[in-house]
Amino acid sequence: MVKHGFIKFKTIVINLFLIAALIGVGFFGYTLIKERKLFVNEWFIGNALKGVDISSYQGDVNMKSLSNQGVRFAYIKATEGSSHVDERFEANWKNVEQTDIKSGAYHFFSFKSSGEDQAENYISTVGDLKGRLIPAVDVEMHEGDESEAPDKDALVRQLKIFMAVLEDEYKTKPMIYAQKDFYDKYLKEDFSGYPVWARNVYFPVYIEFGGDWTIWQYKDRGELEGYSGDEKYIDLDIMNPNKNLDDLIVKDSRSHDDSEKAAENQN
Repeated sequence: MVKHGFIKFKTIVINLFLIAALIGVGFFGYTLIKERKLFVNEWFIGNALKGVDISSYQGDVNMKSLSNQGVRFAYIKATEGSSHVDERFEANWKNVEQTDIKSGAYHFFSFKSSGEDQAENYISTVGDLKGRLIPAVDVEMHEGDESEAPDKDALVRQLKIFMAVLEDEYKTKPMIYAQKDFYDKYLKEDFSGYPVWARNVYFPVYIEFGGDWTIWQYKDRGELEGYSGDEKYIDLDIMNPNKNLDDLIVKDSRSHDDSEKAAENQN
């Protein structure tokens, strides 16, 4: 009896030790992931189409070099708020046309400007999108600045205006870039019918969004050759393997001049 009792006690101790070890390893791994020293997302991208999103932070970008490294699509920052235009947009927009990279333009949404003014800034800057990827809008708070948390009703109201203007202009639903917590809190209820460009640079997108996403930004500390900005990193994305990149191509688009004429005719 004593021997059997000792064996049982020993087994319990070993099991507790193993559980503690697994918890310790898990916590250590989680810490490495959150500190961006371990990038588990790279284990889950498989053979999906690879893309990047870029802005003036990357400086002069050699699009042909990106293409040679397997980049198949790129979203280029065009505008922010009601008046800001990314200083590298024009060059990036022109240069990407010389490659086989399919390209789109994104807008960083401001909580301090009207949706109509922001849409006008985007349209007047980007112009015709026929043959390009659908417009995208980045809706988020600046990282680490919770003080600028928007009023939900105001955000939804202005974003609806922004989306409606772009949808009328480009005859397609724009795509929304967001993190899961922000998406659920502010956007899911009113914008669930729009394509999602999901950001999760820590863990696989499937954990939060399942299969309901179009593009996944899986790494914000990617390193590729072909850009010369002060920022050494570049954002890396993939296309949902169950969706077709060609379905994001804008088939029709009113020119900005046509939009102005239509507005004049209504007055």
